[in-house]
Order: sequence, then structure tokens, then C-alpha cells
Amino acid sequence: MVTTITRAASTFCARLLDRVQPSGQRGLGEDRIRHQGACLLAVVWWPLLGMILAAAQPQSVPGEAVRGGHHDFIRYCSACHGVEGRGDGPAASALQPPPADLTRIAQRRGGHFPVAEIRASIDGRIGVPAHGRRDMPVWGERFEEMVGGGSLGEAVARSHLQLLVEYLQAIQQ
Repeated sequence: MVTTITRAASTFCARLLDRVQPSGQRGLGEDRIRHQGACLLAVVWWPLLGMILAAAQPQSVPGEAVRGGHHDFIRYCSACHGVEGRGDGPAASALQPPPADLTRIAQRRGGHFPVAEIRASIDGRIGVPAHGRRDMPVWGERFEEMVGGGSLGEAVARSHLQLLVEYLQAIQQ
């Protein structure tokens, strides 16, 4: 959205300046200088307005979140859990215990999908030694490291985790 607004502002400015003084003429008249100032304001304020409007819109549409989660799932999880999440990925035969069928999480829990538990399981950064060894990668750390860690890394990790959890909820049978 911001890119579209920036392009519109640039096009507007180019057309406005060509009307004041066609591009083949030399020198800067007062009108052209005044219009350049207006264009500078437009180029600065229109993208800012776009960012404000984008921030005011809902963060994600459920369908978009599921599509984003599916993309992340294919990229990060399907090697073990399979494309459909049934635990039959190409690496599954080499793993002990075998990967879980993620389409039946709610079924195994009496029809309830435990959002916080699944998010924590994928994240993996908070381990509970009494629960035994961890068989999955610590995705929270990996997602965080994609952008060098810090608060941005934490935000990226949360975003990936949220998308994956929403996708897993959507594929429950």
C-alpha cells in the first residue's frame, strides 16, 4: 500500500512540474520552486498517510493468515510432517518417534485445540526438562535469528508462530 501511494505521489509531482515548466526548459522559476516544495510535501506525507491507514486496518484477515501459515508450514514443517500435516513427510521414516499427525491435534484432545500449548511446542524456547528431550527444532530461535534477534527477531518469531498455529487450527479434522 505504501509503495502504491509513493508511486502515486511521484507521478503527481512529475506531472505537476511538467505543467509549470516543461522538462526541456532550463532554469527554475518561482512557480517551479513553489511546486517542488509542494511535491516534496506530497512525497513525504502521502506515504506517511498510507502507513497510518495501514496501521488502522485489521492486522490479518483469517484467510490470509491461513495462507501465510500454509506457506510457512510447507517451508519449515512439511519435511517431517508432510505437505498435508499427517506425519508422512520425506524425513519421517528416519525419525524416532515419528512425527505427529497434526490434522488430529483437536481430536486427540477431545475436540479442543490447545492454542497456547501448540504455540509453545512449535516455539521450543521454553523447555521443560521433566518432559524429556525435544525432538523438533527450536523454531522460535530459528525465526528470531532470521533477522538477527532482538525485539525485531522476537516480533518475527511471534508472527511465524501465530501463522503456523492458525494454519494448524484450520486443518483439524
